[in-house]
Amino acid sequence: MGDNPASQVYVRNKIKACADTSIQSFEYRLPAQTTEAELLALIDRLNRDDSVDGILVQLPVPRHISEARIIAAIAPEKDADGFHPINVGNLVVGRPGFLPCTPYGVMKMIDSTGYDLTGKRAVVVGRSNIVGKPQALLLLRRNATVTVAHSRTENLAEVTREADVLIAAVGRAKLIKADMIKPGALVIDVGMNRDENGKLCGDVDTAAAMEVAGWISPVPGGVGPMTIAMLLTNTVEAVERRLA
Repeated sequence: MGDNPASQVYVRNKIKACADTSIQSFEYRLPAQTTEAELLALIDRLNRDDSVDGILVQLPVPRHISEARIIAAIAPEKDADGFHPINVGNLVVGRPGFLPCTPYGVMKMIDSTGYDLTGKRAVVVGRSNIVGKPQALLLLRRNATVTVAHSRTENLAEVTREADVLIAAVGRAKLIKADMIKPGALVIDVGMNRDENGKLCGDVDTAAAMEVAGWISPVPGGVGPMTIAMLLTNTVEAVERRLA
């Protein structure tokens, strides 16, 4: 809905990823003044359309729309973003369900290193419903000892320096400096910001952190593409569950 520049980029990338993998996508561009009732009616129609296996509403939505109401309106079995309360509840209690795409992608990135999380100290900086909270739960599933830090955390650098695995998802450009990272740590940068020169950057001061970290993900080109890959994975899983 509307003309949010970041949303336009994200949607365009998702459409391209679908085309590249032979998944048919349907785009519905709605003006910012679209009413909540009109958006809910569209979601209801897609819920009942057997040719549609995955649904997402690109966030953020305009202020006059209730984000929570929109997310809850999507059929849980078509919830490609993994945001529906039922799927979130399944994550909390360890039952099968669709996982939020960004945390899911982060776990795949960690897996690609061969890193064993069992017993390791993991710190997640950020407590959003989209990344921070579900990320912590997924790390717990892998037997990591997890700390969630946030804007009210005292002595943040002391907390992050204890992390074997550090995931930055707070949305503040270059917040994590090299001296906040434990030598050899695995660092995943979820942030997407603009620096003082208008250049895309993450929550980690990457150039400096590379001298300390054992692994580090780039921005752009790291978590973003993985988020889209997991969106497609959730959609394929939705088909498999429907046909099972």
